[in-house]
Amino acid sequence: MKSYFVDLHIHIGRNIYHKPVKITASKNLTLTNIMLEASENKGMDMVGVIDCHAPAVQTEIKKAIQTGNAREIEGGGIRFDRTTLILGSELEIYDDHCKGPIHVLCYFRTLSDMERFSEWLQSYMKNIELSSQRFYGSAVSLQQKVRELNGLFIPAHVFTPFKSLYGKGVNKSLTEVLDSTLIDAIELGLSSDTDMADQIKELHSFPYLTNSDAHSLAKIAREYQVMQFNSPCFDEWKLALKEEGQRKIVANYGMNPRLGKYYATVCKKCFSYHNGEVCSECQSSSYIKGVSDRIKEISSSSINQSKRPPYIYQVPLEYIPGLGHKTYQKLLDHFGNEMNIIHFVKHQHLVSIVGQPIADRIIDLRNGRLSIEKGGGGKYGKVKS
Repeated sequence: MKSYFVDLHIHIGRNIYHKPVKITASKNLTLTNIMLEASENKGMDMVGVIDCHAPAVQTEIKKAIQTGNAREIEGGGIRFDRTTLILGSELEIYDDHCKGPIHVLCYFRTLSDMERFSEWLQSYMKNIELSSQRFYGSAVSLQQKVRELNGLFIPAHVFTPFKSLYGKGVNKSLTEVLDSTLIDAIELGLSSDTDMADQIKELHSFPYLTNSDAHSLAKIAREYQVMQFNSPCFDEWKLALKEEGQRKIVANYGMNPRLGKYYATVCKKCFSYHNGEVCSECQSSSYIKGVSDRIKEISSSSINQSKRPPYIYQVPLEYIPGLGHKTYQKLLDHFGNEMNIIHFVKHQHLVSIVGQPIADRIIDLRNGRLSIEKGGGGKYGKVKS
């Protein structure tokens, strides 16, 4: 078995007709550009595009297959160049049991499975061509449909303050909204890590995923995981989530939660760190609760006894102070892709191309030694110079 780099949450900004899919995503974030970026620059072996329920996106996939630029593979998924596309859909649920909008991810093995899902979905959505739209039905009925089609169901970025399972502040248990037996994994999101999530007992039985939630090409592989299986395809990924055979998640790679834009509680008015009932800077009593404080509210004293994959702090190359576009391109020209640069290229080879200071920072990135200024209230943290 081999190890593969996997990012399973990437949005599409524009479809084949140049119409918006994820309205807040970059116009350059087309399916074709995603697969080129993932394969050539990022070095990803498998990516999940979570707007594949849109018929226009399905049309673009079919055209790529017809022209020979892509092919459906036996184990499930679509192969573009060296990278496998996993067909996914992000939806928003807000039923009678859900006290705030929650985003969830649904993945399917084949294009025909996704087409069947979209046909069913038409009756429960206002505009199926858009991303992350409201599903007008019960959360459990959605879970049941995904299972009927042999798909995978994963709650998305579960701690972010907006549109997530725990983040809104009113849902204290996933069982209030979802059938826990129909959940295949939990996506952590940018402002949390394994240790933070494992403070919640009901999450102990689920594997954790770390994905980019990319809204631009540059953000692909901002977070990812290394997974071990026979080949990058849907069937092998599904078995890895269950740890069947020797298949498994080897490691989660994610930004230090302090870099996440919702890590700390901040004043809603002036965005200074907020530790009391009234902001010490502007006297406002309104605040945006950070993920770290939210988890403390709902945490249990139970310790997770199961062995988790390591969670390794990393940042994308673009976060490194002094590493601009020209230097980035020079690294790609010499070493192929980001995964090679971040994980494998020797220090002396980096020094020969970009000099000692930046090479040292890349090695510090590799080893999780960068100094961080925490983020909050929608503002990302940053790496200190």
